Amino acid sequence: MNVEKDYIKLIFGLKLKQARTNKNLSLFGLAKITDLSKSYLNEIEKGKKYPKTDKIILLSEKLDVSYDHMVSLKLDNNLAPIGEILKSGILKEIPLEIFGIQENDLIDIIANAPAKVNAFISTIIEIAQHYNLTRESFFLAALRSYQEAHNNYFEDLEQKVLQFSKAFHVNIDAKISIEELSAILIEEYGYTIQEIVFSEQEELGDLRSIFVPKSKTLLLSLDIDEPQKAFILAKEIAYNYLEITERLFTFSWIKFDNFDQVLNNFYASYFAGALLIPRQQLIDELNSFLLKTDPKPQEMIQLMGKFNVSPESFYQRLTNILPKDFQLKNLFFLRLSHKIGADTYQIKKELHITNQQEPHANEMNEHYCRRWVSIKTIENAMKQNKSHFFDAQISRYDNSSNEYLVFSSATLDPFKKDCFRSISVGILITPSVKKKFKFIDNKSIQKQIVGVTCETCAVKNCLERASPPIQLEQKIRNENTDLIVQQYIAKFS
Repeated sequence: MNVEKDYIKLIFGLKLKQARTNKNLSLFGLAKITDLSKSYLNEIEKGKKYPKTDKIILLSEKLDVSYDHMVSLKLDNNLAPIGEILKSGILKEIPLEIFGIQENDLIDIIANAPAKVNAFISTIIEIAQHYNLTRESFFLAALRSYQEAHNNYFEDLEQKVLQFSKAFHVNIDAKISIEELSAILIEEYGYTIQEIVFSEQEELGDLRSIFVPKSKTLLLSLDIDEPQKAFILAKEIAYNYLEITERLFTFSWIKFDNFDQVLNNFYASYFAGALLIPRQQLIDELNSFLLKTDPKPQEMIQLMGKFNVSPESFYQRLTNILPKDFQLKNLFFLRLSHKIGADTYQIKKELHITNQQEPHANEMNEHYCRRWVSIKTIENAMKQNKSHFFDAQISRYDNSSNEYLVFSSATLDPFKKDCFRSISVGILITPSVKKKFKFIDNKSIQKQIVGVTCETCAVKNCLERASPPIQLEQKIRNENTDLIVQQYIAKFS
């Protein structure tokens, strides 16, 4: 695709449509006065065709605009930001079709209301700059929206895993070994697998693997454990079996060059999770667990241990299976990170199925509620020096009265010195959820009133509060001021 030629066609199409609408002409009307077909003019306006010189002269005369204006790439002020977006090629980088959107639909919207679209895009850009959002952040947000739109379940990938297991005679009902995964990569796909000490170079300390495409060499960090190694190997199998070429070469990722890499990284990760945690086996295990009336934390840890995966992979897989097979479609996934000695916790990853559930990430450097079980598991893991601390809690949000059953696991982060992380899944409690979870009313599960951040929380006499409710107090002051203003307006009307 020649981005420059596409850009020229799009700009001309925008100008033609703007000139036509300024004259209050329909496509049919323009076709009639120019003797050009309506379909041809429509193709031009959608940026699919660029007219020859004689046609441009004709259009210019009939629309009372100069030839130079029509062929110039300079846009009016009300279209200038749109031009920057088009020129940047960002619409080409994001496969809009996965959201059911055609690029031409956007062009139509832009051309029909350029001033409003201009204001909207300018607002988005300003917000992005204010919150210091990177290109990677934008791509990841788009991916998250794509996952949420599909309830994070992808039947085609589930079927690919079953087809793979049949073709390679892999028994997915048993725990897949490192040896079997390695053998497939080496014998079927010609890989060389080598383990090295990444931590000897400080810049590589956060990496777990590097793939060298020219020699098909997979370099694995000697510091990773067996579940992490299994996931990396399964992900490499996914790249090959799914015939993905536009891919990332490091894990964890360093940067994304385009959205295809983001999307393909997700596809490979999903395939790996579905291979290591087979759908039917997980459904059976969860059904057994849900029948328990008083499960102990160790039983959940044992359930995870039946699969050769990390807690994060297990919780991620829950977000695939719970909405699809248990009809639990109001849930959230969170990964929190905390450095020992710091007073802050950071949400590094989140997902919200069906609605924007509480809690959610905040980019204002506010303090997340210390009553979250996601934070308490980290605190307990640090205090008790445990490699895996699990807990559950029923959290009722003070601002909405929504209640969530939240499961959380905390572990030491093996790739960040003096850091702990927690992985959590929260399920909105409804009457149907209470029927599914036999233990939900058990007194052993702590119930807690929580907020989102301390700065916005109205809970009084909170001993865990890390910051005063300054944002909430400002909101209340503004509301009280507005109330008095309305009284004055009524009095002097």
